[in-house]
Amino acid sequence: MTVTKRLFDILVALVLGIILIFPVAFTALLILIRDGRPVFYISERMKTPTEGFRLVKFRTMKTVASDSGVSGGDKADRITKNGHFLRRTRLDEVPQLWNVLKGDISFVGPRPPLRQYVERFPELYREVLKSRPGITGLASVYFHAHEEWLLARARTTAETDVIYSRVCVPRKARIDLIYQNRRNLCVDAMIMLKTVFKRLR
Repeated sequence: MTVTKRLFDILVALVLGIILIFPVAFTALLILIRDGRPVFYISERMKTPTEGFRLVKFRTMKTVASDSGVSGGDKADRITKNGHFLRRTRLDEVPQLWNVLKGDISFVGPRPPLRQYVERFPELYREVLKSRPGITGLASVYFHAHEEWLLARARTTAETDVIYSRVCVPRKARIDLIYQNRRNLCVDAMIMLKTVFKRLR
């Protein structure tokens, strides 16, 4: 990550943090009242092929002891009262501003993967994770909705894993590598605006 990109991330994260402090507090209180504790969902993601970090999001699903893997149709019945709205608007990802300030992720980059997929596809993620992971990215803009549609068809954890590993991982990687070859602040700004307009629409 360049110094300019890092400074851009810090500045935007601080500004958004100030603007969103009351909506974030209200959302946290709403989750606490309607869905109970915990308010936040914390999960390990990978920053590099060997270095993990704790990604913070608002909790959108009922907690279970054996939870693992990506979310598919097999987990649909666990989405909470607030979860559908938070996921649809991607407000569940606002707490990741903390991860941006810490330097775990950037605003724009490949979505930070789970360790199990990095270990399963080491050569692929060795290239993808040359870019700092991000809250949004080119693959998030152009493939996220299709990925959700694909995973929604899965009825078991095994089906979700097969669809994600065989279809989603390679397709997202190709898009992430296109971003990697063209990345600059103008491209990042365009992706961020597309993400916001897509959510508003």
